[in-house]
Amino acid sequence: MTEVVLAVDVGGTKTAAALAGRDDVPLATRVAPSRAADGPNAVIGTIVALAMSLLEAADATAGERTLLSGVGVGTAGVVDARTGTIVSSTDTFADWPGTDVSARLRAGLGDRLVEGAVVAVQNDVDAHAAGEFRHGAAAGASSALIVAVGTGIGAGVIVDGRPLRGAHHVGGELAHLPIRGADHLRCPCGRVGHLEAIGAGIGLHRHYLSLGGDPAVSDSRAVAAAATAGDERAVQAIADSAAAVGRALAGAASLLDPERIVVTGGVPQIGDAWWNAMLAAYRAEAIDALQTTPILPGALGDDAPLRGAAASAWRN
Repeated sequence: MTEVVLAVDVGGTKTAAALAGRDDVPLATRVAPSRAADGPNAVIGTIVALAMSLLEAADATAGERTLLSGVGVGTAGVVDARTGTIVSSTDTFADWPGTDVSARLRAGLGDRLVEGAVVAVQNDVDAHAAGEFRHGAAAGASSALIVAVGTGIGAGVIVDGRPLRGAHHVGGELAHLPIRGADHLRCPCGRVGHLEAIGAGIGLHRHYLSLGGDPAVSDSRAVAAAATAGDERAVQAIADSAAAVGRALAGAASLLDPERIVVTGGVPQIGDAWWNAMLAAYRAEAIDALQTTPILPGALGDDAPLRGAAASAWRN
């Protein structure tokens, strides 16, 4: 029987699950709505249903019953990776804090797990970071800072091959760094002036509106399109948002001195206008010793969190 693990990526909108071999590459993937607003039973039920669908398909292909050598989960929220329990989360996930994801999945998967199988649970961005560190843009480095800039901002720090979790399970949380240029914007955490308030996709859009931008421009993608069409406020908003990220990276690099920095997510896909402004701000702020630190785009795309989750199941 081929050894496989279950890799899971739980987001606020959708959950992806895959079977993966020892190289952490997804062999087959299923996706379903997360049903986060319906509570822990719905979220766990979605994961178990996806797993059973994958296992039944594998059974049919192999002609024998497929068992899981382990389970790796990356999920939204602050996670105590030692116990597999959710410490805190946004309101998107109803009653998610306090959920023992590890224990509930172990119960739900039952005899589909081999004896002694690991059920490892971590934050979704930490799983993303692990994927890029082992198999993507940070592969071969001894340390890395991996930052995802999308609807929100998340980051993972890996030092000597191990994730830096922190005493309160929020190691590497760049989103809530106070940052110059965001004083007029409120962060989703409720405080004013944090990186996510201007650097994330929602923050970029809000900053554009604060500059007097067209209210008909509905989100960060529309801001990018407006900039391409010559909207000067959109051009300025992208430059300001990207520069805030660059300044945050310079500060984080001063503290951590990573061998590589990897930047992923939807916002950097805006292209050169974003990357050039981000890199210029980093170079302006970083001390001389950090000027040559490579800052690279992510290489794995949507596979990164699944590959990182798979790695945790094999190697935890």
